[in-house]
Amino acid sequence: MNSAAPALTPTIRSLAWCLHLLVIGLLALAAGRAVTDGGPDTGWIIAVSAACSLVYAVGPTLPCVRRSRRAAALWLAVVGACWLALLTLSSDAVWVAFPLYFLQLHLLSRRAGPAAVVATAAAAIAGFAAHQHSFAPAMAIGPALGAAVAAAVVWGYQALYRESEHRRRLIEELTATRADLAAAQHTAGVLAERDRLAREIHDTLAQGLSSIQLLLRAAERVLPQAPQNAARYVDQARQTAADNLAEARRFVAALTSPTLEGTTLAGALDRLCKTTSARHRITARFHLTGTPTPLTTAHEVALLRIAQSALANTVQHAEATAAKVTLSYLNDHVAIDIVDDGCGFDPAHRPAPDPETGGFGLAAMRARAQDLGGTFTIETAPGHGTTLAAQLPLTPPADTKPEACP
Repeated sequence: MNSAAPALTPTIRSLAWCLHLLVIGLLALAAGRAVTDGGPDTGWIIAVSAACSLVYAVGPTLPCVRRSRRAAALWLAVVGACWLALLTLSSDAVWVAFPLYFLQLHLLSRRAGPAAVVATAAAAIAGFAAHQHSFAPAMAIGPALGAAVAAAVVWGYQALYRESEHRRRLIEELTATRADLAAAQHTAGVLAERDRLAREIHDTLAQGLSSIQLLLRAAERVLPQAPQNAARYVDQARQTAADNLAEARRFVAALTSPTLEGTTLAGALDRLCKTTSARHRITARFHLTGTPTPLTTAHEVALLRIAQSALANTVQHAEATAAKVTLSYLNDHVAIDIVDDGCGFDPAHRPAPDPETGGFGLAAMRARAQDLGGTFTIETAPGHGTTLAAQLPLTPPADTKPEACP
């Protein structure tokens, strides 16, 4: 009924109506008994019972009584005064004390409620003894037992309500936490997929477009003197564009790399070296060591993409004349090495990645190796060529810690 009281669920609302009916019924009983007995105070008993019923019925309809503990206590005091007046007139009013116990414990504070119950029980015992013109210990059993039962019921209900509220809050917190976790996992998945697509695009489409650009520049240079060579460069650029279109369509279809369809990893690497040698002024050779063992699609794609990116970097930046790609099957690892005789560079002073000039290749290669629990190393120096090596375990651990690239 007030801000301190529990919310009125259907069960609580039903119990409240039962309590209201009990109070009105007991007051009607007192008035009916007075009419039946025909005593001298019958009129007063009926009037006081009606007044008490009216005061009691008005209280729950007042918003201030439902929202304010002070207003509820004032209303309860008026009801108690009417009850005391009725108790002085009729001993049947003793029974009204029982529902009053519940009201007092429910509406008043933890200190005031028990005190009001004790006072009401004492008044009920005293009033009944006065009407009987004697006092016996048995007279105190009924009101005292009723007070004890009311206290046990109300306090037990309040304890259960607090426990249910605590569980409700825990469930709400758990639901909110699960929602936050789901959102965080979704965000992490989106970021991981963006990173994966960025590496795929860099190692395939971006490198293919760079190759097309180089071939068209070469065709532009030789066009005035050797148109037949320019046509050959343009044809190679067209073939590269066709390959990249196939890659783009495969991304849309969310399938594996078309480079690996219908062939092995070694075959794809050998074809990559031959294609690179045919399209650019560099001799790329492939070498296989060890006994090939079946690899997962993730391993094959990672090793192929590392080789593609490394050879693309060699063609664009190394000014190399020869490159060698070696695929090695070890006991529990598979490794790929890309060695060129180019100008090399200082690993400590690499330019930062830039959307205009590139520079994402080495980071993407390292990320691919680390994602599968492997390692990625660089050995280079200005004027001494470059060696890139990636090594992957055949069975990647479930939780790997990325190793730093030297």
